[in-house]
Amino acid sequence: MAMLCLSKIKCEKSHKLQPLFSFPKSLASKLSRDPQILLEASTDYGHIIHKSPYAVLEPSSIDDIANLIKFSNSLSNPFTISPRGKAHSVLGQAMAQNGVVVNMTQLNGFRNGSGIVVSNCDVKSPLDCYVDVGGEQLWIDVLHATTKLGLAPLSWTDYLYLTVGGTLSNAGISGQTFRFGPQISNVLELDVITGQGEFVTCSREKNSELFYSVLGGLGQFGVITRARLPLGPSPTRAKWLRLIYDDFSKFSTDQEHLISFNNKNDTNAANYVEGILLFNKPLLDLSFYPTPDQPRIKSLVTKSGIAYVIELVKYYDTNSQPRVDEEVDNLIKGLNFVPTFMFQKDVTYEEFLDRVHVEELVLRSKGLWEVPHPWLNMFIPKSRISDFNEGVFKDIILKQNLTPVILLFYPMNRNKWDDKMSAVIPNEDVFYTLGLLNAASGLDEVKAFEAQIQQILQFCNDSGIEIKQYLTRNKTPQQWIQHFGTKWQLFEDRKAKFDPKRILSPGQGIFQ
Repeated sequence: MAMLCLSKIKCEKSHKLQPLFSFPKSLASKLSRDPQILLEASTDYGHIIHKSPYAVLEPSSIDDIANLIKFSNSLSNPFTISPRGKAHSVLGQAMAQNGVVVNMTQLNGFRNGSGIVVSNCDVKSPLDCYVDVGGEQLWIDVLHATTKLGLAPLSWTDYLYLTVGGTLSNAGISGQTFRFGPQISNVLELDVITGQGEFVTCSREKNSELFYSVLGGLGQFGVITRARLPLGPSPTRAKWLRLIYDDFSKFSTDQEHLISFNNKNDTNAANYVEGILLFNKPLLDLSFYPTPDQPRIKSLVTKSGIAYVIELVKYYDTNSQPRVDEEVDNLIKGLNFVPTFMFQKDVTYEEFLDRVHVEELVLRSKGLWEVPHPWLNMFIPKSRISDFNEGVFKDIILKQNLTPVILLFYPMNRNKWDDKMSAVIPNEDVFYTLGLLNAASGLDEVKAFEAQIQQILQFCNDSGIEIKQYLTRNKTPQQWIQHFGTKWQLFEDRKAKFDPKRILSPGQGIFQ
């Protein structure tokens, strides 16, 4: 792992910069070597890895990106290039040490307000509508632009201040994934600039190999400059429930029951299912729950050591409230949460989807947002989650003096993913996602969290739990081969075809 750096200073100062290339004039005018801009491009949300680029491209058109890639390819010793949106990676994945970082958000000016365009809505069925979105656009802006027309994409991330191109390069998951699939399963068409600088429009029917490569491809094959996303009718409100359990088996059984109703058109199904773990530790966040109920929730967590929470949401329209109340009652009928430990809110659709931003504003006001985030995100096969609960939740996390800001744990259905795409998941019909979302106060705590993460990964390895990492952490070449498994040869062949000089997204560390 590269040097840890917790203050806003340039790390790895001793690393010699590449010589100044004779960039074409059309590119040179778009490249910045301003120290502050370079500093910003040398870090990410994780604030753990810091790598300085040679320059930052501030593109005024997508042609600038294509020309940059072509120029690098023309050199005997090409420089690496990394597109950067909001840089919400945690271990340097959006960085390009001594290369060029592309500030994708600059394309907002190029598009002149046309980065989000809803089309094909003059037909009888709103299900034929779609939205064309620039890869640099934020999901929160997609939400606002579509809902004002009574429409919305089907699949979201939990945090919406991320770029479309960024999440589609990973997968884009949340509590909607069990029913509607990850965001990469909800794409009709893409515009991509390949690692050779070629501009290609692709879909499942046209240039399909590039289409499947880029989705979940960790930025290895091309830069996404536009995505066409299907739309459906937008609800207006959300019934937002949390059900608390003191037994892991009941918790997981009920989660799996809820995600078994996963037909996209099933009006009786839940729209969102996630799981949250509450640990008997300091800084227990009970802000969701009514103040009078917080003492008894804390008492339950203290007694159990760990409480397991199902977060269940049902969307509806204002004029359908009587029906949605009945549907919610049917969903929770027979569930085995602790009696009287069901809590509910009724909020607007946008309030629910944008809920994490509210938490962000609170953390920013306390100076707790721009801190190191040693996260662990991974997928766990359903057949081993009981072992994982005993070996990780109880024997590692609960016993150590480290408190995650939040721990997410919830199931997904494999049949909602397209195996032709680059993303890798466990080979079971149902698998769980773990989001261990830590925030560290200093270098010592970063090291402690990193040690805990390595202990968790070692436990999985020793126990034969075949996990797949999501937002994958730094790996050795052999570990990357193991990560992709049967997809590795295809992944390597696609790299050779679309980015033969291995220019793109070096921060992932896949092709050294």
